[in-house]
Amino acid sequence: MSGRAKQSSKATLPLQQPQSWLDTATGLWSNARQLASPHFDARPSDEVSLLVIHNISLPPGAFGGGFIDDLFLGRLDAKAHPYFAGIAHLKVSAHACIFRDGRVTQYVPTTQRAWHAGESLFEGRTRCNDFSIGIELEGADDQPFTDAQYATLTALTKAILKVYLKITPKRIVGHSNIAPGRKTDPGEHFDWLRFRASLVP
Repeated sequence: MSGRAKQSSKATLPLQQPQSWLDTATGLWSNARQLASPHFDARPSDEVSLLVIHNISLPPGAFGGGFIDDLFLGRLDAKAHPYFAGIAHLKVSAHACIFRDGRVTQYVPTTQRAWHAGESLFEGRTRCNDFSIGIELEGADDQPFTDAQYATLTALTKAILKVYLKITPKRIVGHSNIAPGRKTDPGEHFDWLRFRASLVP
């Protein structure tokens, strides 16, 4: 998902990376709040070899309010905001979303297929949902993300890399990379250099 921002947001003060581990049996992160989305199904195989970074804000440019949870849980009220009338029917999810303060909510176990990528292509392969993990950042294309979000994203990613060895640095991409022309997130304000540097031991 991707949102267009209309308001500014102050970055939080730098934080130490939170600790996280990923249970190989359940596909659950240790430091995540768990909310079970109905929008998932079984992967066609055990292969998980791609990590996709997204951004989302609901309504576009607004942070907080619980609407991201509502969308991924299939309970978004179409009447709560004019924008929602066009998306409330969508059956979409992500494995997790990292909010502005660094809190993380997991909606789908990494062992299952979340419905986050849509029509997509990576290195000649379509249906990226089949073999990817999708992480949303609460944010918008034209606003910087917070220090707390980078810290949590780094922790989650390091936990992923320990479990899913086929996910290499070159196989960590943005939604825009696998759906060019259709998606723009995580946007130009996502600091790829900072993020990739944080993964180096």
